[in-house]
Amino acid sequence: MCLGTAGSANNQLTNPGFLARDSNSGTLYMSSGVDRIMCWQPNATTGTVVAGGNGRGTTTSQLYEPLGVYFDSLSNSLYIGNYGAHNIVSWPLGATNWTLIAGSTSGTCGSTSTMLCYPTAMTLDSMGNLYVADTNNNRIQLFLAGSSNGITIASANFPGGVALDSQLN
Repeated sequence: MCLGTAGSANNQLTNPGFLARDSNSGTLYMSSGVDRIMCWQPNATTGTVVAGGNGRGTTTSQLYEPLGVYFDSLSNSLYIGNYGAHNIVSWPLGATNWTLIAGSTSGTCGSTSTMLCYPTAMTLDSMGNLYVADTNNNRIQLFLAGSSNGITIASANFPGGVALDSQLN
């Protein structure tokens, strides 16, 4: 158990959300309620902002209530469930901007095949397909690699996460 005070300093978190881990380095990536993703090296007492941290918003250098975070070792990028902006973005480590993967660039909530409404979590399979817990649309969306059109593969009451087993179930 870790104890501390909430805040926006690099040794503090406010309403931490999801956690991802780089299995090669042991580095942890954690979403935070102050619109940023923090990186924590093993045994570190201070983190580093690796995505967001530029105020709340929908520009490509900002995050808006990020929740889900997934580390993709193949692209050395973080996939972020940008909850308040209604999108999933990819933020390469070391970059200052994100690229839209799914959802809206303007922060608009929607229920069509190209839109999301408060996405919380996501995962990738070995083929680069993206699975998204589209929370307020009560569905799990599959975005085939390179596609911005999602396919509803499951209905769920307010899904908060998504995971795959070795058989991609």
